Amino acid sequence: MAGDNDEYVYDEATGEWRSASEMAAAAAQAKQRVVRDAAGNVLADGDSVTLIKDLKVKGTSQTLKQGTVIRSIRLTDNEEEIDCRHDTIKGLVLRTEFVRKR
Repeated sequence: MAGDNDEYVYDEATGEWRSASEMAAAAAQAKQRVVRDAAGNVLADGDSVTLIKDLKVKGTSQTLKQGTVIRSIRLTDNEEEIDCRHDTIKGLVLRTEFVRKR
């Protein structure tokens, strides 16, 4: 249990008051998660990736071709998805199983 002198912070995700040290430990654990591409390479924010297969984009009639380069990816809370930008598609989210780090 947390010490008597520990400060408490409201955790919006759980709706509970938790000790500051417990919240810091949870944040450190979240930073340690590793996101990998289809080849097993570690991905980080700002990396460029290449598509390894043709992908039809839901909600549009476009298909992203194999070999398309996607620049400046951002990691999401889900380890299997990355947020990225493409010239013609806004709000593009790709699964890591379909990309390879450049």
